Amino acid sequence: MLTYIQINAAKPREKAWSLSDSQGLLLVIQPNGSKLWRFKYRFLDKQKTLHLGGWPHVSLADARVRRDEAKRKIAEGLDPALEKKRARIAAKYAAANTFQDVAKEWLVKCERDGLAQVTVDKIRWLLAKAYPIIGSIPIAQITPHEALAVLRQVEATGAFESARRMRSVLSRVFRYGVATVRCDKDVAADLRGAIASPKVKHFAAITKPSEVGALLRAIDGYSGHKVTVMAMRLSPHVLLRPGELRQAEWADIDFKEAIWFIPAERMKMRRPHRVPLSRQVIDMLQELHEHTHWWKYLFPALGRPRKAMSENTVNQGLRRLGYTSDHMTAHGFRAMAATLLNERGEWNPDAIERQLAHVDTNQVRRAYARGEYWDERVQMMQSWSDYLDELRDGGKILRPSFPAARRVV
Repeated sequence: MLTYIQINAAKPREKAWSLSDSQGLLLVIQPNGSKLWRFKYRFLDKQKTLHLGGWPHVSLADARVRRDEAKRKIAEGLDPALEKKRARIAAKYAAANTFQDVAKEWLVKCERDGLAQVTVDKIRWLLAKAYPIIGSIPIAQITPHEALAVLRQVEATGAFESARRMRSVLSRVFRYGVATVRCDKDVAADLRGAIASPKVKHFAAITKPSEVGALLRAIDGYSGHKVTVMAMRLSPHVLLRPGELRQAEWADIDFKEAIWFIPAERMKMRRPHRVPLSRQVIDMLQELHEHTHWWKYLFPALGRPRKAMSENTVNQGLRRLGYTSDHMTAHGFRAMAATLLNERGEWNPDAIERQLAHVDTNQVRRAYARGEYWDERVQMMQSWSDYLDELRDGGKILRPSFPAARRVV
């Protein structure tokens, strides 16, 4: 058996060598001078080694105690090396058990699952408001009262919709905590109905045909940046959400088949979508192609062409044309199209809904309505562009002038 004097006197050699104690306990002396305890044992007829730590941090007496503990586990049918690995994993998770740790881990998972970056950014923004209150608390110890304090803080600013979304985000983090064995319950689930319900606010939109014509003429007369002009000109024709439009890539456009393909990860409902391209839209896309075809995006950001155009660009263009946020928005082009297409009564409402990429909330009805109404949508989108041209040509083109000192998007 080893003694303190033997261990202290052991010197490093060119290669690692060892001193034996008893019952499989060894002290390995490394070429760099470090001295490490090892326990040699057999488990299920296999020779194995368990690392017990380094001397002098782990004394000879401590090494023997650890050896004896390992032998007891073997006697119980447990592999001590495997048990040590499991304990290390458990300790790692236990160390990362605060709400903020779990939330950040969940966000990484969201990104890996393909959640749109803009959605991830909004979630991250909401969570940043929760961290000062519950971020440092172990997630398993957070009470409904503490989670409610987060919602109350957001609600107090009058942002009722943000408070509603915050409850949903908190709930998803807690459910992830349950799935990863960091907590036992989603305490945010109990808070449904605890905060004020947000009032539904519809996006401002122009739906009167004469006013639509005036808007289209104003857009044609807009003297801003070419990319902004083309985004504003295309918006009323394609029925896309502003984010789907601004993040469009040239790889999505099939000029030959006259189809605009949008992958599921860039759609709100996470379903791939197709837009039939009218002759007018193809002409506009070809015009835009001359200006931005060397970049990934149809609408690259001004000054940062490797990024997509800002989400506020079209809205800013509308403001510079004199349209306030209470009168017209970038999202309002969809409401404009939905209203006028339905009012004209020429098209199946389901075809209009499909083109707007809406998902029927009635699951039974959705299961039977499997058709995409593609042929009708092709005709509808051409007819819609023709109708917009008629409205636009109903008057003179407006050419607004802007102060020279004012920077145009």
